[in-house]
Amino acid sequence: MSTMNAKAISEGEEEASGMRNKTLAESGHSGEIKRGQVILVAYLTAALDLTFLFMQFGIIPYLAKNLGLDSVGFGYLQTTFGVLQLVGGYIFGRFADQFGARAALILSGASGSVFFLLMSLSTSIPLLFLSRLPGVFMHGIPGAQKLITDMTTPSQRADALGKLGLCFGIGMIVGSALGGVLSTKFGIFVPAYVGLVGSLINTLIAVVWIPSQTKPKLNQHVTEHSTSQSGSLFSIREILRLMKFPGVMEVFIVKVLAGLPIGLFMIMFSIISMDFFGLEAVESGYLMSYFGVLQMALMRTVWHYCIIAVPLVFAFSMLATITDSILTKAVPSSDTGAMLGICASVQPLTRTVGPTIGGVLYKQFGVSSFGYLQLVVNIGLFVYLLKSKISLRETKSQ
Repeated sequence: MSTMNAKAISEGEEEASGMRNKTLAESGHSGEIKRGQVILVAYLTAALDLTFLFMQFGIIPYLAKNLGLDSVGFGYLQTTFGVLQLVGGYIFGRFADQFGARAALILSGASGSVFFLLMSLSTSIPLLFLSRLPGVFMHGIPGAQKLITDMTTPSQRADALGKLGLCFGIGMIVGSALGGVLSTKFGIFVPAYVGLVGSLINTLIAVVWIPSQTKPKLNQHVTEHSTSQSGSLFSIREILRLMKFPGVMEVFIVKVLAGLPIGLFMIMFSIISMDFFGLEAVESGYLMSYFGVLQMALMRTVWHYCIIAVPLVFAFSMLATITDSILTKAVPSSDTGAMLGICASVQPLTRTVGPTIGGVLYKQFGVSSFGYLQLVVNIGLFVYLLKSKISLRETKSQ
């Protein structure tokens, strides 16, 4: 990326920041909605989406077990969902860039509705696998991040995106606990019914309260230097183009490696809860809720587990906020959706390879192996970051 291109992108970003309020004022009914209110709507949709997502995370291992799916089959189920979200993450981001954050959130909500409908009808293993298919477009968090990115200036972005961590905590607390209670007291399919209704409500919120246009149009000079040259929703060339921006590849690699060990552990969470700690669905839900309140090392009891979770979850949440903020600042505003889509693919990538790797670690080396892996990776990244000079702020401010 040349200095001239970087300067053009910087000028375009500043121009885009100054045009955001003007864009809202010119968009008919959406002009009546203040920027702060739209951002609050983004937080609301994110919290609801996470609540329903964690409800199903908590009950899916027990539903799979009730249908006769063994641990290997459950790994395939998790991998299927991971692959679908991995493929869909970037496509969803490109969709958001081309059609707007509102359309993207509507797509996510509608996909979630179909997801929970199929899940509520899953009385056999094939139907359970079929229910994973809508997951390809279930990306409520990247959708909310895209909306917030469009509605904030680069200097405001880290703070605004960081507040999504509260939504994550709320969703994890409420969803995990609610999923366990509902499934225990009223039946294993009740959380799916609640998720269906909730996803429909989330879709309606996006239709009614989110403006159709949230991202200002850049001038032609900036567009020539910074915007996508492909109209397709999926393009390897476009992914490579984004990765060539200064510092993007380095930060993305750090994001992937730092999140891998905890991702593996969270994938195995349900198995560890059932097999290692002997917890029921409702107890597993409460434990996951505790993680949300906090938002691996040598542990032998649930209390050790809870103590270790404090720095673990704090570091994980902080890492996500910092890297997402840096990466969206490193690319033109016309590509923030695609960049957020790529970021959203990190967890699905972990879910794709995680069941196999996590299963081997747990079976061969025990629970403590996840802590040792995290320790080794963190030490390596710490040394690398001390020696490297990843600088992105200068690119956006000059």
